[in-house]
Amino acid sequence: MTVQMPETFKYEKQGKIAVMTVNRPEAMNAFTEEMLAAMDAAFEDFQNDDDLWVAVFTGAGEKAFCAGMDLGEAIPKLNSGEELGYSDHTKRPFSDVFKPIITAVNGFCIAGGMEFMQGTDIRIAAEHATFGLGEVRFGLVPAGGTHVRLPRQIPWAVAMELLLVGENIDAQRAYDVGLINKIVPKENLMEEAMKVAEKICKNSPLAVRTAKEIAVRQANLEPGFVLEKALSARVFGSHDAEEGPKAFMERRKPNFTGK
Repeated sequence: MTVQMPETFKYEKQGKIAVMTVNRPEAMNAFTEEMLAAMDAAFEDFQNDDDLWVAVFTGAGEKAFCAGMDLGEAIPKLNSGEELGYSDHTKRPFSDVFKPIITAVNGFCIAGGMEFMQGTDIRIAAEHATFGLGEVRFGLVPAGGTHVRLPRQIPWAVAMELLLVGENIDAQRAYDVGLINKIVPKENLMEEAMKVAEKICKNSPLAVRTAKEIAVRQANLEPGFVLEKALSARVFGSHDAEEGPKAFMERRKPNFTGK
């Protein structure tokens, strides 16, 4: 099946491996609505194509894997009262994809970009990669599954530091706490990701998919996603959620009121 993709999101099939590339490097690979729709379509095709066994997910260029949502689109929605959280109450990025996804992180992996990464299985990072969730600094919360996933993937205290302080960590710190699997020189990033994908492709695809499905389903994250959706609504509808992104775009300190 041929899936039409915009220039800003590439979907390539290389044998049994699907390579997904966020292709907007001039904007730190920040996602637009069009790009999110393209990503959803690509992963749906990947999930349903029996000839594809593993996906490698990355970003174009060396500056950023993904910096989350494009604030130019996000601010008008916030101002109009439209929510920015993930639309489905019980699903989050890749939460119903049962084939392996390998992330190749080449630079900033922050905000929504880090939320996408949390929905993947094996994470390889370039030495200059940076990880963070700065939403609270802008009056927002990372409502793409982070509150449910992150404390299960790394130690509680580290997860809370990322969520509550909002500062970034480097690749070495991310590796030390178990957020990523491996650090490599930037020039070797895709080569290493493809090597891991090829190793997985030597295994039985039915066994691999079943192993991941059992791991995902037994975790039973859906109730947490529902709670995250419900509670984050009070943040996204607040004055602070309008003020924070505006202040960021205007390069000034936000004036938060807690309302």
